[in-house]
Amino acid sequence: MPRRHIPQRKPPLVDPKHNDLTVSRFVNRMMIHGKRATCQRIMYEAMDDIARKVTDATPVEVFHKALENVKPVIEVKSRRVGGSTYQVPVEVKDGRREALAMRWIITAARGRSGKSMGLRLSQELVDAFNSTGTAFKKKEDTHRMAEANKAFAHYRW
Repeated sequence: MPRRHIPQRKPPLVDPKHNDLTVSRFVNRMMIHGKRATCQRIMYEAMDDIARKVTDATPVEVFHKALENVKPVIEVKSRRVGGSTYQVPVEVKDGRREALAMRWIITAARGRSGKSMGLRLSQELVDAFNSTGTAFKKKEDTHRMAEANKAFAHYRW
């Protein structure tokens, strides 16, 4: 670790095909073992499939709406008070909301059964766009858990 100069964090470059920063961040989050080209190919295949399935919106609009539908507003965090552990509901900051939504969509797409990752990802994005699917269910479960534990909200730190 450097003693004097802390290098500035470089923002990710915008996606070359769709000219969108969020798509680029999604590709980076999906990447395994540094294989960006593979993830970009998967993302572009998913976007092409979305363009065939959904006619009333562009693929990038569908992607953004799907992310917005999956972003959680509130979550629970464990808090230890006097020997007991409580699930305390807390609001989620914007950066974490986006990260959780992307992670849930990618995990749900990987867990689907289907032909290729691009098709599974497109199916999950269309489901999230329509407020259905595994990733949207994960958000609903998180909100339900926070609602059930709102009695412990006074333990918030």
